[in-house]
Amino acid sequence: MAVAAVTTKPLDPTLHDPFRPMLPFTAPTPKKALPPGRPREWYIAHNRRLKAMRLTIALLDSGVYQPSSASNHRIRRAAERLGIHPPSDLTCRMVRTLIRYGR
Repeated sequence: MAVAAVTTKPLDPTLHDPFRPMLPFTAPTPKKALPPGRPREWYIAHNRRLKAMRLTIALLDSGVYQPSSASNHRIRRAAERLGIHPPSDLTCRMVRTLIRYGR
């Protein structure tokens, strides 16, 4: 009696990557220039908040719901996967604060 051999392909590791977008990739929209006339510190703080929000969303999507489980190393690894420059300690602290209040 002949038995059919079953072969399976190994799982693609990128399918289980929590930082991989679920939708097909679309080109990012061109960035708008920020309004002129503000002090430099305002722009630095604004960009830091945007970066912290992007990292917080990525961590929440990957299942990190407690600030205590979001170490600086884990946040910097998420930034690396997203293609963002490594965040500073201050930005990592902001990410943990956003996770705390984002639940």
